[in-house]
Amino acid sequence: MLYLLLYPLHKYYSGFNALRYETLRSVLAGLAALALSLALGPILIDRFRALHIGQTIREVVPQTHQKKAGTPTMGGLLIVASMLAATLLLANVLNPYVWIAIFVTLTFGAIGFSDDYFKLTRGKGLGLSGPAKLVWSFSCAFIAAAWLFLYLGFDTHLTVPFLKNVHPDLHTWFYIPFAMLVIVGCSHAVNLTDGLDGLAIGPVMTVALTYWVFSYVAGNIKFATYLQIPYIANVGEVAIFCASVIAASLGFLWFNAYPASMMMGDVGALSLGGAIGTVAVLCKQELALVIAGGVFVAEAASTIIQRYYFKATGGKRFFLMAPLHHHFELRGIPETVVVIRFWIVSIVCALVALSTLKLR
Repeated sequence: MLYLLLYPLHKYYSGFNALRYETLRSVLAGLAALALSLALGPILIDRFRALHIGQTIREVVPQTHQKKAGTPTMGGLLIVASMLAATLLLANVLNPYVWIAIFVTLTFGAIGFSDDYFKLTRGKGLGLSGPAKLVWSFSCAFIAAAWLFLYLGFDTHLTVPFLKNVHPDLHTWFYIPFAMLVIVGCSHAVNLTDGLDGLAIGPVMTVALTYWVFSYVAGNIKFATYLQIPYIANVGEVAIFCASVIAASLGFLWFNAYPASMMMGDVGALSLGGAIGTVAVLCKQELALVIAGGVFVAEAASTIIQRYYFKATGGKRFFLMAPLHHHFELRGIPETVVVIRFWIVSIVCALVALSTLKLR
């Protein structure tokens, strides 16, 4: 909104002309999101404590987690509020790509909020059932994908990492399910990763930073042509959204670092994962998400492997516990060490994903 109000003034004051650059507005949006999250964090924590909105701990997780019971949860509201406020202030709100990202963030956040709310009110961690969350997630993802491909006429060719001349066309009716799978898969993978203090939010920031770069270069015809990636007019505005995600997440980490005084809950994990998956689709770097989000992929894969191995072997376990971070905990590695090492892996994955821009 500020962009639409202030940028026209460049006709009279040349300094406002700088607002046309996504890089500057990304910095401003990041500062705004960071300031909001740091300012609102203590208020939300006190409010959640007063309302007894505390984390419920399942019995199946390591016993060391039981001491976290009662920690204020649903901190994802802090992230979502901060990032959306900053995006609306600094991005061009007439850009449809920005609204698709906002739509997925809000709807997936609503699904997560419902799950968190039911866990609190029903007790014993009884939130939305797994099938219910998937149905609602795929429904919201379908609206976003249909909006993108049927209404906006989005290109349905894939960009394959490291292969510059390979662009398979899935066509609309195959690409819509594929886009839905990317969005929902990323959302639930982030949710599975959110099991230790600060664990999920670190990779969220590294992946969001990766896609800040991807969205910026995809929306810049000179960079896109030079790097031989698909040019998508106006998608550069999504970079402001990504910068808001990074900064709001950084502010949340202030309160989520070990020992956490606030947890994000499903409202944060599902919305952030959905946002990242949507941005991956918007800037035509869906397959690179497997690389950039390597930590999320490993966490989701470990859960799937554990489940099917358990059924196939009649009760045996492939990992000591799934998702993967619990396996390392049960091997005696301290929680903080697991978190930092996962962050390091996430940074390496992000760098490899960014290298696909040039290594083709």
